[in-house]
Amino acid sequence: QPELAIIFLKASVDVREAIRGNLRGLDTDLQQSFTDTVADSYRLLADLLLQQNRVLEAQRVLDLLKIQELDDYLQGVQRNARTASGIDYLRPEQSILDQYNQLQDSAIALGQERAQLSQRQRSGDLTPAETQRLQDLVRLEQALATQFNSFAEAPEIQALVATLSPRVLRQTVDLEGLSALRNNLDSLDAALIYPLILDERLELVITTADTEPLRRTVAVGRTELNAAITAFRQALEDPRSDAQTPAQQLYRWLVEPLEADLAAAGVTTLLYAPDAALRYIPLAAFHDGDQWLAQRFRINHITALSLEELTAPPQAAPRILAGAFADVETVHPVGSFNLRGLLYAGEEVNLLEAALPNTVALIDQAFDLDTVLLELGSANVLHFATHGVFVPGAPEDSFILFGNGDAPTLRDIGAWSLSHIDLVVLSACETGLGGFDNNGEQILGLGYQFQRRGAKAVIASLWAVSDQGTQVLMTAFYDALQQDMTKTEALQAAQRALITNDFEAVGGQRGSIELISSTTGERLVPGGTLAHPYYWAPFILIGNGL
Repeated sequence: QPELAIIFLKASVDVREAIRGNLRGLDTDLQQSFTDTVADSYRLLADLLLQQNRVLEAQRVLDLLKIQELDDYLQGVQRNARTASGIDYLRPEQSILDQYNQLQDSAIALGQERAQLSQRQRSGDLTPAETQRLQDLVRLEQALATQFNSFAEAPEIQALVATLSPRVLRQTVDLEGLSALRNNLDSLDAALIYPLILDERLELVITTADTEPLRRTVAVGRTELNAAITAFRQALEDPRSDAQTPAQQLYRWLVEPLEADLAAAGVTTLLYAPDAALRYIPLAAFHDGDQWLAQRFRINHITALSLEELTAPPQAAPRILAGAFADVETVHPVGSFNLRGLLYAGEEVNLLEAALPNTVALIDQAFDLDTVLLELGSANVLHFATHGVFVPGAPEDSFILFGNGDAPTLRDIGAWSLSHIDLVVLSACETGLGGFDNNGEQILGLGYQFQRRGAKAVIASLWAVSDQGTQVLMTAFYDALQQDMTKTEALQAAQRALITNDFEAVGGQRGSIELISSTTGERLVPGGTLAHPYYWAPFILIGNGL
């Protein structure tokens, strides 16, 4: 009875955490001795949670295991805290396109050849041999489409879709409609990647402009994948951690099997529709052993609503409405939350106002709901540098905190008119992430709600971000937009700038900002690197990337 076991194990962890709190004055070795004694129960609980697909809960249990120096007690992540599933993972009995095993690896190249022959056919200059070749390629493409349709309609896949809530179904890209996107993919120089997590395997669906959707099968089960996602999130949230190792493991499962397809298509952009727990981690922070994926591709996440606006061009000049809650002396209580101003949020908005002339800047008390709603109609970009909080179990009560204490909820935002808004930037903590729903639907969170009201794209964060690092990233992002880059190009350029500490490409400078550890309060090395994905990877772009 795993659900019942989880309840009692959580209760036991509560007791042990209370005991640990009473041990904080003791020698570190004694504290470590107690942790060693009880750690197996924490790991058992985390293991059960992972088997139930409750990834974020498992991560928080594992987070409690870490003990370093006393000042850092319970603040970080134990890097080796991963649980073994103890499950044998069977390779699938069959993979898609069995009869085309040797042809499917070159399906994109064959699709390109078919397109070229079709174009020449319209000019009426095909030879008889080329006409026969075109007929063969057309039949092959139809067979590929038939095989993929069989996969999409299979009971196993339909059962997976049936587990999604109505909210997730509305937000999720339709698997059976992928072929219709091929014209958009061609104009965007993009491939669409759609992973599906099954109990005993991972299915990767890739769609390009030159072929029907293809499917690659990876022999990794849900529990093992969830454990890797948990380890990766722990590493991402600790700038002192080794993030490359878990990032490379996820790359080997989710991207490496598609490398030949991506190379054949020659794309520069990845449209990504992640499934379930994969929504908790950024694709941009996967690592191929040589570089981060953000250095190779422009990446934007998509929802079903995104597909309606994928190729809509933005308005000519950005008119920005920017708000910041920056007064660190002010604490606004909202429900059970007490939220303090963000020190660098004001500087972020001030820099934005100085760089872009058509910016209305609202800071602290001036950043109130009435003013925002009044100014909403004259802007095409919204930028909120403040707290965004999701309320577990009640997503409609999740909110954005304004500088004067106003806290519009998801329900409130559902009444805003945003059809003229090209981009909403939620430069805040965990704006893309909320409570535990076991399928990652909250990752779309505020981003999806803004899109539902008409906004073409949203930039939101997946974890509690560095206040200072965010200021650097956002400044670089807007500097890049001024270089006539698209939104995806600008986000990639800003991420590259932080990774390499070279801001020349975005036409700006990092400045003399000094970083302060959020856990120890100590000043880091002046001019220290922002290359860890903790600083540059939390923000994802959802929707139209132009």
